[in-house]
This record gives sequence, structure tokens and C-alpha cells, in this order.
Amino acid sequence: MGRLFGTDGVRGIANTELTPSFAFKLGKAGAYVLSRDTAKPVILIGTDTRISGDMLKASLTAGVLAIGGNVIDAGIIPTPAVAYLVRYFHATAGVVISASHNPFEYNGIKFFNSEGYKLDDSIEDEIENILVRNLDLELIATGDMLGKMLTAESDGQEVYSRFLINSTDVDLKGKRIVLDCANGAAYKIAARVYSELGAKVITIGDDPNGTNINDGVGSTHPEALQRAVVENGAFIGMAFDGDADRLIAVDEKGEVIDGDRIICICAKMLKEEGELTDDKVTVTVMSNLGLHKYLDEIGCTADITGVGDRYVLERMKQTGCVLGGEQSGHIIFRSHTTTGDGILSSLQLIKAVLKSGVSPSELAASVTIYPQVLVNAKVRNDNKEAYKDDEEICRAISALEKKMDGKGRILIRPSGTEPLVRVMLEGENEDSIAIMARGLADMITRKLG
Repeated sequence: MGRLFGTDGVRGIANTELTPSFAFKLGKAGAYVLSRDTAKPVILIGTDTRISGDMLKASLTAGVLAIGGNVIDAGIIPTPAVAYLVRYFHATAGVVISASHNPFEYNGIKFFNSEGYKLDDSIEDEIENILVRNLDLELIATGDMLGKMLTAESDGQEVYSRFLINSTDVDLKGKRIVLDCANGAAYKIAARVYSELGAKVITIGDDPNGTNINDGVGSTHPEALQRAVVENGAFIGMAFDGDADRLIAVDEKGEVIDGDRIICICAKMLKEEGELTDDKVTVTVMSNLGLHKYLDEIGCTADITGVGDRYVLERMKQTGCVLGGEQSGHIIFRSHTTTGDGILSSLQLIKAVLKSGVSPSELAASVTIYPQVLVNAKVRNDNKEAYKDDEEICRAISALEKKMDGKGRILIRPSGTEPLVRVMLEGENEDSIAIMARGLADMITRKLG
């Protein structure tokens, strides 16, 4: 799996790359590193609906217990619920067993600290060092030092649902809303929250069987939601991914409202409410040019960081920014929580729509999203950064920027895992920028491949 911890924990194909023995060792190492100052650490564990979740949870739990830690099993529950419940139950750390938007055969393990934030790189490196070097841990529990399973004093789903309901003041009485739960972790909670807020709820992707998570449904496959919204004459539709930390919406006409548009809509609402710190929004280099233009029009600025929700959050913590996210629908409302939360984001979006007094489609149309074309240039692995110093490539980039005359942009980004340089162009005419992107990618391949 290369470096064990990627931008979102450890991931791989369950039972081949991500095995029970590895999960056992990860449970021991994680509990050991995260509990140095705690005599009896408490680790809260949640999973999504993948068939491999039980296997990995049992193994990881055994690892925690073997090192003397206690475990609270939160069951099937969204990733952001674990981040919240860690704080609510005063646990030492939280663990999510999920591969998010990936197919069912994949799974992943990611940790949250006691404050509900993903682990710092330095802590992940320490855990990884134990695993890679196969180090013997100093503390091995025996006798009455062994850990045990704990029963939480409150039901985790009830606690988290109440938190979501209390995060908003919207009245959805009579509103027909379609929820696509991706056959994942939100399949019970999302409908419960919206029903208690008064909505007439229609659900799809709410029948998980262990192998159908994200299969043709959810935030990466909004087509089913688009059809359901139109067929049911719904006010709006909300699609979550497998672990419910992302949101993609669909307006009443069946058109997709992506993460960039959602961020813009919510930024305007928060600014009008005086809740947008420094009128600033944190986004990644991949955010659409239309987002930048819209934020500028409403008097906000975009603080740009690297791709990946952990980098968005790190930057937000540094600056005090309260809103940030990605085009994929991973959106963080730091005034409410410590990580991306699809259901919470959907409640913020619907609040913004209702406050605007116009339909979801009208509100979404106020944000112009520019066509975006991405072409991969194949290069030698040691040449992924060489385009920056190649005079011919630099001249070609300057020429294209001049041609677009401020009505488009070029982003070139070396792949972190493959021998590729990604060439992304945005502009007003998709056919035109596609030709330009292909030409530039071909040049990079010819010179550096």
C-alpha cells in the first residue's frame, strides 16, 4: 500500500491489502501511541455498511484490548458522527472503518484524536514507524490489565441525530425532500433527522447489503437522485457518500449542485448573518474559477490550499476560517464540527435556500461554473516536476493564459502516486479548452515522458 497513511487514513482492498492481522497490529500501535498519557485509553469505533467492516472491527478491537485499552462500539454510523461522539463520550480517540466513496471491496481505517480532529502527520508517522519496523511494544497487557468492551451511557445514533437537529432552526414542514444515502452509513440517520424537522422524506440508497455501498448511488453517482427528484416533484435532493462526510445536491429541476456551488451559497448566507470570519473561505487549487469569481462578487476572499480535506482543515485551524471545502462535496463548517459532514452540510444548504426566498435552481444559477477539462500527461517518474523549468512548456503555458485573457485558468499538478502530470484548464468554451489541454499535455509527454 506504499506509505500506510494517505490523506485520509489507511486504505486498501479488504482481506488482501487491508488484512485482519494488519488491523490487529494497527489497533495495538494506534492505542499505544494515542494513550501515552492515559492509564486506560477508551477508543470509540464506528463502521460503514461494507461486508468487511465486521472483520476489520473485530481485529482492530482485539488489538486495542490486547494493549489494555477499552473500546466503545458505535456500530454503523457516519464518519462525522465518530468525530462528534469522541468528544461527547470523552474518549481518548475515535476510529472509523470505511473507504468513503470507494467500491465495497475496499475498506479503510482512520483515526480521530480526543478533540475530533484527524491525526497530525507526526502522530501518523509514529504509528506507521511501529508497524513498518515491526517493533515490539513495551506495554503488553495481561491479567486484569486487559481491555474490555464498554457500553456507552447513551445511544450514539440518538446523540448524533439530536446534534444535527439542534444545528439548525429550519422548519421543513410540507417540503418533499429526496435523500440518497449511498447504501452507506447515513441510511438510517439522514431520514430520521429530516423527518423530525418536518420534511416529507423519500429515500433511495437506503437498503445496504454489505456489497452495494456507493453502487450506482450516492454523491459520486447522482443520476438516480436526479431522476427521483423529478419523478417525485421534490423541493430538493441530497446525496451522501458511503461514510456520509460528503454532500452533492440536486435542485428541483434535477440539476446537480456540486460542492463549489454549495460552498458559494453557504458563504453568502454566513456573510449576511455576520458569521463568516474575515469574509474568508478555504478551498483547494482544484476549486472552479466560477467559485473564485462569485466569492469576489459578494466581497469574500478564497484562501487556497492543497487538494484533500485534511489540508483544508489544517489551513482553517491556522486562520480561524469557519467555512471550507472541495468540489467533491466535502465541506467543513467549523462553527459546528471538526470534519466534513454531509448531513450537516445539507441542512446548512437548505437553510440558505429557504432564507434566499428563491428556488434551489435559481439560487444555484447565481454561481456560474466554468467548464473544466482534465488531461493526464504521462511522464517519467523523476520528471514530474521538470515542466516548471522547461522553457518551451513555460512559453506554451504563458501563450494559453494570454489567449484566455482572464476568462480561464491553467492548473498543472504532478500526481502524488503515478508517473503523471495532470493538466487542468477552465474556460468559457469546453471544446476550445479541451483542444488546448490536450495540446499542452501532449507537449509535456513528448518532452518529459
